[in-house]
Amino acid sequence: MTIRRVISPDVPEPPPERWSNCLVVDGVAYVAGMTARGTDPAALAKMDEYEQAKQIFGKIRSMVEAAGGTMADVVKVIIYVTDIRNNTKVWAARREFFTGNFPVSTLVQVAALAAPEILVEIEAIAHIGKGAR
Repeated sequence: MTIRRVISPDVPEPPPERWSNCLVVDGVAYVAGMTARGTDPAALAKMDEYEQAKQIFGKIRSMVEAAGGTMADVVKVIIYVTDIRNNTKVWAARREFFTGNFPVSTLVQVAALAAPEILVEIEAIAHIGKGAR
């Protein structure tokens, strides 16, 4: 088994020894749960689910590209939301990043995420090895 840590200059790395944003294991990229959290908490608090999801899918794209793939290689996304009634906003953002064979998806409502202003968190799996689409 081969494990490679992937770092993207577009996605802030977590503090050392907490977790990895992305690991590639034998041609499969596992992208950790991404949020729209950036350097400005006030801006995040003003974002709705669509805006947060769009920013998150952009981070996922950056991680997958840094791993050597494209969004067409993403085979699964797991989406966590704090209010499932706003899921259409998340799906609208998702449609902007995927075409053709859409990845399989799971959508789960959770009681809370890492901070009150975080409404969406998304993780992804991409097959970027031999035989990837």
